[in-house]
Amino acid sequence: MSTSERTEAAVGRWHEVVNGGDLDGVRAVVADPVVVNGPKGSGPITPGDFAGWIVRSGIELRPRSWHPVSERVVVVEQDARWPQDREWSRVVTVFRASGDRVSAALRFPELRAALEFARLYADLAATE
Repeated sequence: MSTSERTEAAVGRWHEVVNGGDLDGVRAVVADPVVVNGPKGSGPITPGDFAGWIVRSGIELRPRSWHPVSERVVVVEQDARWPQDREWSRVVTVFRASGDRVSAALRFPELRAALEFARLYADLAATE
C-alpha cells in the first residue's frame, strides 16, 4: 500500500470512529499528540483529549469530496452536524497522516483556504 493510500485509509477510519462514537477507536486512529484546529482552539492534544472532544461535541461528519495534496496530506470537504442542529453545515478539514494514524486535523471554513494552506504546508515539508 502506498503512502497516499495509507493516508486516505487512516482518514477514512478517522471518519468511521468519530461518527460511531468509538472512543477506543478514536484514541487508536490518531497520533500522540494529534494537532487540531477549530473554532475553540488549536494545538497538539492527546488521543484521550481528542476522544473527549468527540464526546462533548457529538459531531457527525459526512465526507463529500477528497482532495489529495501530497503523500501525507488530504483535504476533505464534509457535511457536519451537531446534536443541537437540525441542518447540516459544510466544513473542510486538512488531514495529515503519519503512518496509519491521523497526526493533524485542521478545520477551515471553506475549501479554497484549506487547499491553499495544505499546498503551502506540503511545499514546506518537502524542503526539510
